[in-house]
Amino acid sequence: MDDSSRRRRPNAVQWLWYCLGGRLPAHLSGWVLYDTTSRHWAMRQVVRSTMVISPLILVLLLAVPGPFWIRALSAFGGLLMSLLYSLGFLTETAEHRLVKAGYPAGTGAEVRQRRAVEQRTTATQQRREKMFRRLDNRRR
Repeated sequence: MDDSSRRRRPNAVQWLWYCLGGRLPAHLSGWVLYDTTSRHWAMRQVVRSTMVISPLILVLLLAVPGPFWIRALSAFGGLLMSLLYSLGFLTETAEHRLVKAGYPAGTGAEVRQRRAVEQRTTATQQRREKMFRRLDNRRR
């Protein structure tokens, strides 16, 4: 994926629709791939889940009668359950978003795995170079 397709982002309304599970226009499919496979893809999913439940939390805190501490604990419990559910289906949700954006099933896992292998390879190469530099310095 080139940088220009990654830079093209959805506007606020599109992003909220995307948070709710809606499909983005085809020209944003590169951003969907980035969103679901970037280094912080799991944190991005947590933020989206929080955005979905936040209106319900506000209604619970502000409109439901009763002592505030009960409303706050209920809101906190709802938030925790939402996050638990979201994290439980993290990879499935990401894959579903990619399929809706036009990518074949399994694309997200494949891209994330390839990046992890590249990162491990780079880290191994850096360790080896560092070790050989030390050995070179000892020989001199």
